Amino acid sequence: MLVLVLGMTLIMSSRPAGHDIPADVTVQAFVKAEGQRLRLLVRVPLEAMQDFNFPQNEQGNLDIAAADSMLRDAIMLWVGDELTVYEEDRLLTDQRLVKIQVSLPDDRSFATYDEALARVMGPRLPTDPGVFWRDAMFDALFEYTIDSDESAFSTDLTLARLGLRTITVLRLVLPDGTVRPFEYSGNPGLVRLDPRWHQAMLRFVVLGFEHILDGIDHLLFLACLVIPIRRFGPLVAIVTSFTVAHSVTLIASAFDLAPDAIWFPPFVETIIALSIVYMAIENIVGITFQRRWLITFAFGLVHGFGFSFALRETLQFAGSHLLMSLLSFNLGVELGQLLVLLVLVPTLGLLFRFVVGDRIGTILLSVIVIHTAWHWTSERALQLSQYPFRFQLPEVNMALFEIFTRWTILGLIILGLVWLMHLIFPRPNLGQAEPNVRAPRASIED
Repeated sequence: MLVLVLGMTLIMSSRPAGHDIPADVTVQAFVKAEGQRLRLLVRVPLEAMQDFNFPQNEQGNLDIAAADSMLRDAIMLWVGDELTVYEEDRLLTDQRLVKIQVSLPDDRSFATYDEALARVMGPRLPTDPGVFWRDAMFDALFEYTIDSDESAFSTDLTLARLGLRTITVLRLVLPDGTVRPFEYSGNPGLVRLDPRWHQAMLRFVVLGFEHILDGIDHLLFLACLVIPIRRFGPLVAIVTSFTVAHSVTLIASAFDLAPDAIWFPPFVETIIALSIVYMAIENIVGITFQRRWLITFAFGLVHGFGFSFALRETLQFAGSHLLMSLLSFNLGVELGQLLVLLVLVPTLGLLFRFVVGDRIGTILLSVIVIHTAWHWTSERALQLSQYPFRFQLPEVNMALFEIFTRWTILGLIILGLVWLMHLIFPRPNLGQAEPNVRAPRASIED
């Protein structure tokens, strides 16, 4: 046993020791199609090249000349093999590593495509650049043969393993010189750099559908709407008001009409939790149909801002189809809500028919919802209190006038929608109202 332990110790000590996985890694990349050639420029920190002990001189600095072959092996193992590129959904397989460069940590050449290309294709740093290998940056140029620079390209860059948290900043340079930036964490899957309208539509429909099913707070709010009114007729009006309201603020946020203060997201999340508490309390004390859809509309405006927070980082994948993507996201949300209603309405109907009485069941379910939502409200309010709120009078200028005009237009749109829905939504049939729903009072003439 002693001989075995000594032997294993010698073997392990003779192996070249790698290094720890870095905590935060930022990858910068440019993609540009030129004629029948697609160029992919990549910059990564050299410390992300794990399991490689790069040659160093006596001062401990990187020896570039001695490390050339090892650098090529490292970039292919950790980056080149993780670059998957498609042209019109056709996998490009003829990847070529054209040039590699080691750059100093303060080098800023990856600010633009032309500067990055000039740096990679330029002269190599001195054999002793006077930089410790962990601080150096590693640049590489990959090329692919393509059919046309007018094609639509997609990437699937699986670079998350470079660090515990990997951020990829990818910029597509279009033939007309326009730069389309992308920034994402980890491995986002297939990213269509210049999506067609139907591709953007499908992606955002799926995203909206998944978001409503994953958002437990939105589902609880929807459940509060269904519990006292389990007939599809009245629910159409109430759910429609919620849909219209959150669509307005979602689109407004996408066009930068929402406040950009750091306290605004936690404030919205707190109000969303409070909206669930309020609707559940209203279920207990009784509701009126006319007030129900109006309050639902008001809370829907707040939920729309909540949807926008989830959508903010994803809108970069919409390409030039921003409005189409927003409408598609809304469509996905509505499909998810419809699925929830199709399951929830008959389930509650069976529960109140065979398990518990209508009024008692409404109260019990609403109390459970209040208990959960109040905990959310307390936690989010505590988080909100950590953000300072300072009101300052804005400077009177043309920018303020523009903001005021846009908010005025948004307010008029909201008022117009409320007036339109007031005309469209029919008054409920008083004789068929649910026991816990207070119908509006009828006059003698009615």
